[in-house]
Amino acid sequence: MTTTPLLEARKLCKSYFNGEVETPVLFDVNLQINSGEFVAIMGPSGSGKSTLMHILGFLDTPTTGAYFFKGKPTENLDDDALARIRALSVSFVFQSFNLLPRTTVFENVMLPLLYHPSIHEREREKLVKHAIELVGLSDRSSYLSNQLSGGQQQRVAIARSLVTEPEVIFADEPTGNLDSQSGVAVMATLQELHRLGHTIILVTHERTTAEFAQRIIHILDGRIDSDIRNNKQKSAAQVHSLK
Repeated sequence: MTTTPLLEARKLCKSYFNGEVETPVLFDVNLQINSGEFVAIMGPSGSGKSTLMHILGFLDTPTTGAYFFKGKPTENLDDDALARIRALSVSFVFQSFNLLPRTTVFENVMLPLLYHPSIHEREREKLVKHAIELVGLSDRSSYLSNQLSGGQQQRVAIARSLVTEPEVIFADEPTGNLDSQSGVAVMATLQELHRLGHTIILVTHERTTAEFAQRIIHILDGRIDSDIRNNKQKSAAQVHSLK
C-alpha cells in the first residue's frame, strides 16, 4: 500500500531578489517526509536549511517547483487557506523561545488557542494542562516564564507548539541558546513527542543535535547532499549515562 507523504517538495527552487539582482538559495530540492517521522535538516550557516523549513512550514513560498501538503498542491492556496494551515496543521519552536516574560507558563501555552478557529473556550484549559504535562512542567505551571531556566523556557515553547495539536512541529535550532545539559533535556522532550506519534522536523547546524533524529538530511550550498536513515540514533538516556 502506498502512503501519501505528509510533505513533498518536487524540484523546489528558491531565490531572493533585490531589484534585478537574484540570489539563489535552494536548487532542485526533491524531498518526501511521512507522517510520524523525526527528521533533522542540517547544514552549515547559509546552506539553505532554514529557507527550506520556512517553505515547508508555509512561512515562505518557492520561486519554482512544487510543494505538496498531504498530497495536495499548495501554490494556489489563498491567504485564508494558508492562515488556516498555519493555525491548525503546523507549529514552530524557535531558538529564542519567544515567551512573554511577565506571563505565567500556563498563559504562554494558552496563547495560540486564543486565536484558534475551532477549539472551544471550555476545551482550552484541558489542552494547556496536557501540553504542559507532556513537557514535564506541571509543577511550574504558575511560574512566570522569566523565573525559569533556559531549558525550561524552551520546553514551555514546545508545549505552546503542541497545544493546538498540529500535524507537524518545526524546531529551528531549538538547543542553540542552551548549555549542553539543557539541550539534551529539550531533545529528550522532542524524542518523547515523536514516540507519542508527532511528526517533528528539526533544523540544526550541529551534528550532535541532528543525531537525536531518526533521519538526517544534509544540505550543502542549497542542495540536498545526503538523506540517510540514522541507524545510530542517540537517546537522551544514553547521553546522560555517559556523563
